[in-house]
Amino acid sequence: MVKSNSKNSSSSNMEIRPLEKDELNLVQELAYRIWPSTYSEILSQEQMSYMLNWMYSIETLEKSYVSNHCFFAIFDENQAVGFLDVELNCPEMNGMKLQKIYVLPEKQGLGFGKTLLNFAIDFGKKQGMHQLTLQVNRYNKAVDFYQYAGLEIIDEQDFDIGNGYFMNDFVMQKSLVS
Repeated sequence: MVKSNSKNSSSSNMEIRPLEKDELNLVQELAYRIWPSTYSEILSQEQMSYMLNWMYSIETLEKSYVSNHCFFAIFDENQAVGFLDVELNCPEMNGMKLQKIYVLPEKQGLGFGKTLLNFAIDFGKKQGMHQLTLQVNRYNKAVDFYQYAGLEIIDEQDFDIGNGYFMNDFVMQKSLVS
């Protein structure tokens, strides 16, 4: 459990804690609240629904949970406002992959995302990971956020996710070795 009194936050009671398997519905609920505002101008409603059903079904989340994924939620005044999913020892990434990091739209710009990302970086270092890799939609405004945090674009890829849909992503990376 990590507590913060971030000056950028509207709250003095910010907390990050790991999620248990029976709490993965919290990740699902937050995703369904966050994705429409994040992706409404980038993805069709059909693709967004397809991806939410695919990536955030309880079955998919539980499969990730029992592999090398670690789920965390960030709380403001005991209310979950965002989440993080990191995959340790990701074979194709030679390190840690930041699978998911999202904050409710009304809490963006208040330090919650920065706190989650810094937590992920510190967590990776403590786990002995040498680098952090993530994929982000090329048109997502979060690209600037990640670049400001020191991640670099190392590749641009289109990932076939089925049903005729693609994820058009930048692959970004940051060294975790000091």
